[in-house]
Amino acid sequence: MKHRHTATKRSILKFGLLSLFCASTAIVAPAAQADWKPDQYITYIVPFAPGGLTDVAARMVAKGVGDKTGWNIVVNNKAGANGNLGPAEAARAKPDGNTWLAITMTHAVNKTLFGQKAGYDIEKDFVPVAKIASSAIMVVVPQNSPIKTLQDLIDTAKKKTLNVGSSGTGTPPHIAAALFQELTKTKMTHVPYKGGAPSMVDLIGGQIDVVFSNYPESLSYVQQGKLRALAITSEKRAAAVPDVPTTAEAGLPRLMVDNFTGLMAPKGTDPALVKEISDKVTAVVGEKAMGEQLIKLGFIPDPMGPDQFKTYLHDQIEKLAKTIKDADIKVN
Repeated sequence: MKHRHTATKRSILKFGLLSLFCASTAIVAPAAQADWKPDQYITYIVPFAPGGLTDVAARMVAKGVGDKTGWNIVVNNKAGANGNLGPAEAARAKPDGNTWLAITMTHAVNKTLFGQKAGYDIEKDFVPVAKIASSAIMVVVPQNSPIKTLQDLIDTAKKKTLNVGSSGTGTPPHIAAALFQELTKTKMTHVPYKGGAPSMVDLIGGQIDVVFSNYPESLSYVQQGKLRALAITSEKRAAAVPDVPTTAEAGLPRLMVDNFTGLMAPKGTDPALVKEISDKVTAVVGEKAMGEQLIKLGFIPDPMGPDQFKTYLHDQIEKLAKTIKDADIKVN
């Protein structure tokens, strides 16, 4: 009887430990499950105005992922403060997977340009989820300009001071122009505009000499013959303008600027949940139909997972910090 009693106690103890293990496993399992659902809806913060490239790409991703998963993803535009208003708000959100943040090259620039004044740290306050796509910079001049090639631009800029327009201080076009000047040892007068559209209007009208433009903003004008493209900062020529050489082909291989767009989540978000969201996003971006839509916008689909995107983002921040410091770019 004594042995039977002892065996019974051991069985009860073993069953209790097994139950405890299963219970503890169940506590941590949900975040890694493929059937995770947001509490009500996911807020996808876009720190730029509606209708811009980042906004359009984010809405495409939101719809694509939503259609595949059933998640209710709502894009919320929080424009202002050179793209810093949206991230500052997203950094305060709960790390529960219900808040996403769209970022671009602008935010890699802002880490150096604004520092603590930005109200957040893009690397410390967020975790990378996925890179979505890239977009090049196209060097454009008026159609009637005597400048025909990138080498002509270099030669002319060494002889006289040219006016170079941009969509604002610290924007990708401004950074690209600064990098050009650093590489060629030239000096231009920077003319910042409130957006890319007005800079295109003044360039066509001859009020400024050159713009290192966001590719999608100048593409239609090049195709219409209103602007002349000298080069594009991409590894390969763009299919829409196959006669435009890359900056490497034009003699400036180091003039490479990648105006990317990606997705971040607040710091502390469960890594398993980050991976799940990333898998869904990159799968949609990798689909042929989505890729074709992004290409029409002027993007090159370039899906990356969390680890790869983290390395890429850090490298971009370091590279852009050097350009900003070398060119002594400051914001008022």
